Amino acid sequence: MVPELPPLPALTRAEGEFVDAYLEVVDLLGRINPSRTSHTYGALRAAQALVGRATALRDALTLMHLRGESEVHVDTLARALRVLDGERRSGRVTLPGERAS
Repeated sequence: MVPELPPLPALTRAEGEFVDAYLEVVDLLGRINPSRTSHTYGALRAAQALVGRATALRDALTLMHLRGESEVHVDTLARALRVLDGERRSGRVTLPGERAS
């Protein structure tokens, strides 16, 4: 049985798009990370997709700004990122620990 996840905090549509696009960019950066990838083709495909996802991220932030959402609610968005497995996903962007020889 799959454990029930905590509910997402209430987000505006633009905040939801911001979080989604950010995590998609993080996922792609994890696939591009030279310390974690083993094939150039997969990294190339992720790099090509990154352009579109970065545009979606920019558009979500632009929409928030145009709607007068001038502040990022850090605690709320951090909770949303945690519910959406953001800690594990962003960990793929960093260098892995050194292997024991």
